[in-house]
Amino acid sequence: MDYNATTPCDPRVVEVMLPLFTQEFGNAASRDHLYGWQAHEQVEDARQQVAKLIGANTQQIVFTSGATEAINLGLKGIVEAFPHQPKHIITCKTEHSAVLDTCDYLTSKGVEISYLDVNDDGKIDLAVLESEIRTHTICIALMYANNETGVIHPVQAISSIAHKHGILFFCDATQAVGKIPVDVLKDGIDIMAFSAHKLYGPKGIGALFIGNGVKEKNLPFIPQQHGGHHEGGMRSGTLNTPGIVGFGKAAALCAMLMETESQQLRLLRDQLENELKANIPGLQINGAEPRLPHVSNITLPHGHAEQILLSLSQQLAASRSSACKGLLQAPSHVLTAMGITGEQAARVIRLSLGRFTTQADILQVVALLTNAVICK
Repeated sequence: MDYNATTPCDPRVVEVMLPLFTQEFGNAASRDHLYGWQAHEQVEDARQQVAKLIGANTQQIVFTSGATEAINLGLKGIVEAFPHQPKHIITCKTEHSAVLDTCDYLTSKGVEISYLDVNDDGKIDLAVLESEIRTHTICIALMYANNETGVIHPVQAISSIAHKHGILFFCDATQAVGKIPVDVLKDGIDIMAFSAHKLYGPKGIGALFIGNGVKEKNLPFIPQQHGGHHEGGMRSGTLNTPGIVGFGKAAALCAMLMETESQQLRLLRDQLENELKANIPGLQINGAEPRLPHVSNITLPHGHAEQILLSLSQQLAASRSSACKGLLQAPSHVLTAMGITGEQAARVIRLSLGRFTTQADILQVVALLTNAVICK
């Protein structure tokens, strides 16, 4: 019940990756022999699969080590494309720490950052967003869907506001890609980060989409690491061929299964929430619709979430917040931004379902949490 932290590799993903570790082990950049040619072809096939999942073309996909690197490459690349002018970015208080920490770093480099508030349902105010735009605003950086609550931002409305003012729209879509339809063209996204391990692919591989909006502005998008001309000069370093191929297969499976899978997960998630509310009086659901179909963020009426999860740790995998935030003891910044107090946040549990969740799992989780809370 912690699929938002990471997902298992689908066995079909593992199957296509295994030969690349010992048999077809070539370097995709070494094209003087068969092994290199094979690796290059496999990488490009995977790039096509990843691009197809988000409605992009292959020239717009840059492979990275994960979403965090893609976010850093995207935001820092945008900023450095405007070297001799004041710069302003608009983001939100509920963004993932990869975005917030990168913005903190950019502040130290003289970039002005505005942080939007959210209401108690986790939603931004579009009128406030537009009012924050200034003459030197270069980018709006807002996630597609929140990693803790599953709340989905009105992405198309955000991109319309950005483009109306000639501003780039950067989107962290790590929790959305592969779970719900994401189409960068229809959604108006200029730059987007996402990762394989959130969609049943391997860890250590992600991607940055760089759209035509960047090219149309003739921006010299700046790479953040050097040492070769890999990925069109955007990201140096020997390509992780097994990871990329696994990413491609995972993307292809998501494209094929997404519609039926999301419907099934929504049914299971709704059953989970309804039965928990029926069995635990006073339990609250955090975040308003539209939400990701597999995410439930709940506040228990009493008890301490950390202690309950620890007592159930051999039977239930769940979390109190994001995996990155879980390394810290402070209350979730997402919940704090939604007006949830520290005392309330200590009673919050995030449950996230996935491809291999069954109805039997739902019934077991309801029984475990009910027993743990009622016995407190």
